[in-house]
Amino acid sequence: MTFSPQLMRAVETLQYRVTVGEVATQAGLDLNVAQNGLYNLAADAGGHLQVAETGDVVFEFPQNFRTILRNKYFKIRLQEKLDQLWQVVFFLIRISFGVALILSIVLMTIAILALVIAASSQDNDNNSRRRSSSFNMPWLIWWGPDLFRVFSPNYYRRRRYGNYSAGSTRVKDKPEMNFLEAVFSFLFGDGDPNPNLEERRWQAIGQVIQNHSGTVIAEQLTPYFDELTPRELEEESHMLPVLARFNGYPEVSPTGDLVYYFPELQVKAQERRKATVPQYLEEQRWTFTQAPTGQKFLAIALGGVNLILALMLGVLLGDAELVAEVGGLVVLVQVLYPVLLGYAIAFLGVPLGRYFWLQTRNQKVEQRNAARQDRAALLAAGEPKLQQKLTYAQQFANQKILSPEAIAYSTDQDLLDQQLQGRDDEAEDWDRRLNEGQ
Repeated sequence: MTFSPQLMRAVETLQYRVTVGEVATQAGLDLNVAQNGLYNLAADAGGHLQVAETGDVVFEFPQNFRTILRNKYFKIRLQEKLDQLWQVVFFLIRISFGVALILSIVLMTIAILALVIAASSQDNDNNSRRRSSSFNMPWLIWWGPDLFRVFSPNYYRRRRYGNYSAGSTRVKDKPEMNFLEAVFSFLFGDGDPNPNLEERRWQAIGQVIQNHSGTVIAEQLTPYFDELTPRELEEESHMLPVLARFNGYPEVSPTGDLVYYFPELQVKAQERRKATVPQYLEEQRWTFTQAPTGQKFLAIALGGVNLILALMLGVLLGDAELVAEVGGLVVLVQVLYPVLLGYAIAFLGVPLGRYFWLQTRNQKVEQRNAARQDRAALLAAGEPKLQQKLTYAQQFANQKILSPEAIAYSTDQDLLDQQLQGRDDEAEDWDRRLNEGQ
């Protein structure tokens, strides 16, 4: 059996003693999903249930519950190994594009030199051939050291440290990107900057509800949604998925306004500080590449060189007799030439097209962020109608702390022992009252 990573992280963050509402809020999960997940996790990881006299349930887990699961389920161990293997495979995929660029340049350079030398030998004597060779050889030697240095992450790391100050957080906090990885980043970017946007959205919504003791009005949650039409804002239809996710209930005020309360988010396993919630859900802009400037320009330069070499090679390969005379590697390059030319064009064409696509995408991101910020500002303005709704909502605000003293039954103790303990507590309470009455 596999368990939600968000759920397990929430249990750890909340210090292993949790309620369903707390986990649903922390993980941004549907309340029913969180409840089922906690029951399954407790059954398989040695967790215990604590039931209060009110019927509310607290889940308590051992701090090593991940180790228990790992030892119990081969599937979980296998998944961890596969995740590690995928990281290696993905790293090889990332650097393969840089390797292909370098091999393409080297291969076409050698082929061009061979064809130029062969062409010169047709019209010149041996001395001319030696002069031709001595003219071209330094160009080949010039590429040699740099190509080997391209494969050295330390070389580009030194260049990067030269570009940033010693106190730069970018240098200290982010892992270094070698040139081969920078090529992949230049071509395809670095992935979605908001991979967990939905998780962040529901975490923020749940935390807002909990911070207001389980009762909110619709305007308090609008800064965390995307596009909302005027009709949706007026009808408060965006609250329907919130009610379904966290088992909430609407309540109509005497003036006809709606407030919403969530009984299960009002229950906590222990007293906790109010979580800090951003005023609105902010999406991150898509970046073209996170590669350092030096590596980015080097990738562009090598891409330009690669395209020029491909065009030069195409002209030289047009002489079929010359190609047949040289043979060997040149024949192989001739076979591969469509691939080499296509890669050279795509190496510069793909990033160019992606650049313009990102401009449009980031414009939409900024529009959504601006709309959410405007809704947050409207809430902060505190108009009289909003204040009236907030005042009415406070009637339903409540917070229930299930301290160990409030627990009537726990699965980690024998039922008979708990009953005897309960009778002892009742006797002590009775004696205390008698003494107070005297």
